Amino acid sequence: MASKESYAVIGIGQFGAAICESLVEAGQEVLAIDSNPEVVNELAGTVMRAVIADAQDEDALRELDIGNFDHIYISIGKNVEASIMATLIAKDLGAADVICRAENVNHARVLERVGADMVVRPEHDIAKRLVFQQLNPNMVDYVTLSREVTLAEIDINNPKFYGKTLDELDFRNRFRVNVIIIVSEDEEINQMPQADDVIRPHDKVTVVGNINDIKRLNRIVREHK
Repeated sequence: MASKESYAVIGIGQFGAAICESLVEAGQEVLAIDSNPEVVNELAGTVMRAVIADAQDEDALRELDIGNFDHIYISIGKNVEASIMATLIAKDLGAADVICRAENVNHARVLERVGADMVVRPEHDIAKRLVFQQLNPNMVDYVTLSREVTLAEIDINNPKFYGKTLDELDFRNRFRVNVIIIVSEDEEINQMPQADDVIRPHDKVTVVGNINDIKRLNRIVREHK
């Protein structure tokens, strides 16, 4: 289980409510904030604390000690001005990690400029992820770590890889990626694979590297001939 940290979720629409639910399921401490009393009342029995407050009211957020939360999600819906002001206030009050939902690319740019540590566009991001995985069906999952580095789990179903060691396959030099985890067909996890570890049918490998190199590897493991 992840270590317990403090979270504030400002704006409890569908996205904010889903964030609260996921955090509570993970055993985290959650403060939910919204200006709508009905929404706050619905969450009162779920999160650690639910408060009616205006996200643009600096005094209200200061009184809630927003600056001392480990993480803050600002998930205000279509009120772009309110989300920008809430982000600005949270950062001014000392918040270390502010994650914001943006409605569009221009909204995202402004949020970044006023100090947001991460900006997400859920619908846009989900659409990109669906298309990416349809185009790369062997790629089970992936996480973009930076502009240059991606972590991805790839299903190895090319017989040319079977029965060979990592040393023989030489992922680093041939494909310019590093293998950091191997998961077998029966879900046995090898978290520190060594050069003499062998790739078996239906193994999944987690690799780190440039996304273009990972896509190239993904194309190769799809080739059966």
